[in-house]
Amino acid sequence: MPLARRLTLRDAVAIGLGSMIGAGVFSVWSPAVSVAGGGLLAALALAAVVAFCNATSSAQLAAVHPVSGGTYAYARAEIGPWWGFVAGWCFVIGKIASCAAMAMTFAAYAAPSGWQVPVAVGAVAALCVVNCFGVTRTALLTRVLVVVSLIGLAVVVAAGITAAPSAEPAPLAEPTAYGVLQGAGLLFFAFAGYARIATMGEEVTDPARTIPRAIVLALSGAVIVYALIAVVTMLVLGADAATSAAPLADVLTGAGWSAAVPLVRVAAATASLGALLALLTGIGRTTLAMARESDLPRFLAKVDDRWKVPRRAEILIAAIVIGIVLVADLRGAIGFSSFGVLLYYLIANAAAFRQGEDARRYPRWLQITGALGCLVLVSTLPVVASLIGAAIVLVGVGYRMLRLRLAP
Repeated sequence: MPLARRLTLRDAVAIGLGSMIGAGVFSVWSPAVSVAGGGLLAALALAAVVAFCNATSSAQLAAVHPVSGGTYAYARAEIGPWWGFVAGWCFVIGKIASCAAMAMTFAAYAAPSGWQVPVAVGAVAALCVVNCFGVTRTALLTRVLVVVSLIGLAVVVAAGITAAPSAEPAPLAEPTAYGVLQGAGLLFFAFAGYARIATMGEEVTDPARTIPRAIVLALSGAVIVYALIAVVTMLVLGADAATSAAPLADVLTGAGWSAAVPLVRVAAATASLGALLALLTGIGRTTLAMARESDLPRFLAKVDDRWKVPRRAEILIAAIVIGIVLVADLRGAIGFSSFGVLLYYLIANAAAFRQGEDARRYPRWLQITGALGCLVLVSTLPVVASLIGAAIVLVGVGYRMLRLRLAP
């Protein structure tokens, strides 16, 4: 049974922004400044260029293949089933780790000490229930969460621009080429949410027109927000941002706006919740698409008769995320997730490159640039995270080989 087409352009842009303007904008500045130093804006620009190239590839593919699954479906059609499987598997495992990280980030801002794990579990369970009762409810809640997040970020920008810092900020370290690349790799993780729009191609109205526009609009909005936050963080905190656990709260304190710190805390928790909601939605759709092709168990291909959502896939994904929250140390989860995300977009660029002239919306040099950017950024990730990511990709490949061998 196909999914219902209920999402408008506004809904799709909101879901993309909800994915990109998430917990990362409140926490990514410390690690990014620590490696990029004074080259933070250069790192942000590099991440944005790679993200834009990848976004145009996703948009071009989505216009021709308006179905659920994102690059999993695109690569199957343009390159072959094995490429599609690797893309889908990388997306699912990488974004499951992201979901757990987002849930824990939400709990860190919203829960009192000692209650972080129960609150994180409760958040995942609650959003799973929302997703199980229809995608229009998901889009509506995401719009609300995005608005609250943007209000908090607007306060931070206003504080950083209009108020003089209480002390001269510590000078930023001189940037190095490798440090800028590392910073771009970290910042790219925050931009990757536009893929959520493409994975929902079967539920968007007029997908050939809506999806490309929504991807570009959502990415452009996110770049503007991140650039403004990067500038005020450097102006107020300088090098001290590298050691700050809550850099945007410290921006307010340093700018003399301490009374607004609780607002940023609420906005950070809200943004984490919005990103978690959009992530759970996108993973469920990719899981549905893979199950339809038997690349995951066919049991997960069921679409609920009443609410027109892949309820079984949504529940399974939520259960796995809850399991990770309960037992795992997620300090390396971001690196592992970035590994999967960058491989996913590498394959997206390859699939878009293979498209013929009748489907082409963007020049091939954009796909080449995007693919090279993915390769460069993935090479800067921590070695352990990359090794773990590669091992889990091989496990997925082994599963598919076994299934094909045992298939009648």
